[in-house]
Amino acid sequence: MKYIVNLILLAVAMAAAVSCSDSESYADLLAKEDRNVNNFLADQRVELSIPEDSVFEYGPDAPYYRLDDDGYLYMQVLNPGTEGNRATDDELIYFRYTRYGLASYVNGKLPAGAGNNISLMAYWFRYNNFRMQGSYQWGQGIQYPLKFLPVDCEVNLVIKSQVGIVDEMTDVQPYLYNLTYQRPVN
Repeated sequence: MKYIVNLILLAVAMAAAVSCSDSESYADLLAKEDRNVNNFLADQRVELSIPEDSVFEYGPDAPYYRLDDDGYLYMQVLNPGTEGNRATDDELIYFRYTRYGLASYVNGKLPAGAGNNISLMAYWFRYNNFRMQGSYQWGQGIQYPLKFLPVDCEVNLVIKSQVGIVDEMTDVQPYLYNLTYQRPVN
């Protein structure tokens, strides 16, 4: 885990040094990302903590729960999945997603989405194994709901760049993901 944190810090430092234009500093980009997330969440019901019993409200009117102390992740549970169907460490998990750029969220409307729900490409990770490129490349955010919910859940997840796709960290763009998870079918 320390290795992952060091890699993320290195990526953030590189982002600060490389991607900032003359007019916007990395701090400016982070502030803009916060405004974009806050703009979206202002139209939602938000809970600042996870229920103590980890029983989440679910459905299209459920609140967005802040999942971490830094406010990098907010999750809305659409379908809580099947009780007892939890992921285990290093288990192969497939996922489908559609994501929406929150920088383009205006007047309560999301922009057009993109992802493998549309293209039907198979994406995967090994749960809690960030040493593998296949898992690491997606960042920590994609896997985070499985700490609380079964594999067959469906969630909406606001992900800030710090825990998003590693290759996109320097873009400092927040996204709303609609995610479903599945085990491989034998």
